[in-house]
Formats: sequence, C-alpha cells, structure tokens
Amino acid sequence: MSYEIIAVREKPEYLEKAVDYFSTKWGIERIIYEDCISNSLKTESKLPRWYLMLKDNQIIGSYGLITNDFVSRQDLSPYLCALYIEESERGKELGSQLLHHARFEAKKLGFSKVYLCTDHIGYYERYGWTYIGAGYHPWGEISRIYECDSLSE
Repeated sequence: MSYEIIAVREKPEYLEKAVDYFSTKWGIERIIYEDCISNSLKTESKLPRWYLMLKDNQIIGSYGLITNDFVSRQDLSPYLCALYIEESERGKELGSQLLHHARFEAKKLGFSKVYLCTDHIGYYERYGWTYIGAGYHPWGEISRIYECDSLSE
C-alpha cells in the first residue's frame, strides 16, 4: 500500500478525475471546479494549485491552495481549501500529511504563511495552526481563520 500526493498542474492527466472528486466531495457544481482547475493548469499565476492524495492509484484525499476562500480577509493568502480524506482512510494521520504538504508547497511558491477558514475547533490546532480571528462570508456565515508558517524542506 503506497500513498502519493500529486499536483494536478504537474499531472494534467488527472484533470477530469480531480474535477469530479472535488465537486462530489464538496457539493459544488462541477463547472466551477472544472473552470478553476483547468485554468490553473495553464496560468502563469502561482495560484490556484490543486492536489490529490492517491493510494494504489485511487484518489483518497485532496486539498487546494487558493488566493481566497470566499472570506472577508482578502489581505491573507494563500488559503488552504477543500481538505478531504475519505472516511475509510480516516484515523491514519493522512489529513496531517496533506496539511504538512501544503505548508511545503506554499514555501516553494514563495509564501511565508498559509491560512484556512473553517468551523472546526480543535483539529487544526493539533497540527500547529493558530486561530487568528473571524472571517465573514458573502452568504452570511462566519468562519474561524487559522494561520501556520510555511515550511522549508
């Protein structure tokens, strides 16, 4: 059993699978992810970036690095988004591997910090993330915003 984290930008053959995966797991219309991920493959911009965790060539997890996660704190970037691990794979510290990977990727892209917004309390703190305040979404919800230093290899 081997785990691998791939960047969709570096392995564009995963485009369709990535679009389907993110759309299904987050309940967001496929066209939104299709537009975002397909354009991320050819942009000169550092962001967005999309990553998949594979186990024996099957997608079992994901995350993205984006400029903003639909939150009022647009002065912060990049945001880690869409962190997901299949329920059958939870409890194996795979989410922490993706969080760690994101911090390395952010550093490689030239960012000193990474941010995320969530309504979870307790999970991200276990992995060194610090709550820095509330962020407000256009649809009226409030999220907790966390930051963490990026990592050098």
